Amino acid sequence: MKIRISKLAKDLGITKTTLYNWRKEGKITFEKDEKNGYNYVSEETYNKFLNISKKKDKSEKIIYLYSRVSTPQRKENLKTQEERLISYANANGYRISRSIKEIGSGFNDNRKELQKILNELNFDVLIVEHKDRLTRVGFKYLETLLNKLDKEIIVVNEVDTDEKSIIEDFISIITSYTARIYGNRRKNRKSEEFIRELKSK
Repeated sequence: MKIRISKLAKDLGITKTTLYNWRKEGKITFEKDEKNGYNYVSEETYNKFLNISKKKDKSEKIIYLYSRVSTPQRKENLKTQEERLISYANANGYRISRSIKEIGSGFNDNRKELQKILNELNFDVLIVEHKDRLTRVGFKYLETLLNKLDKEIIVVNEVDTDEKSIIEDFISIITSYTARIYGNRRKNRKSEEFIRELKSK
């Protein structure tokens, strides 16, 4: 008997993207039906992963939500982002343990709240709206490491966030590095010069 991977994902309470990531890491294998193009797993594989999952029920898992925006000017978006994550968690039967909100660049690898989450590792599942809400670079490394520690990242929406958010993150890292190079007094002027040059190209 063959079972669609969409059913396996649903019964495990994860996304198909997570299953595809597991396949890349060699944790699971799929069988593809050439007639309909769907991916399947064997009944044995299905039961194996379901039994592993049953060791800790959804309601027992520690669920963290993580929301982030680049600047204080987008604080309102931070609230709506959190609301969408709460709706997703509730719709999928997750009991939320903590909801963390943060303002800071996705290029910044020293965000206080995210560092605290990763240092404590007190969660089973970390839910974010987009990959870049967690980090602009190195998402795959972070996901692989957490999976090795039996932690899961759920990305609600695989589509990239808007261009404005990317630009704001980029501007924030330019401002940070110009402050280091030129000092706080000259950072705003130098940042504006860099941004003008980028826009003119």
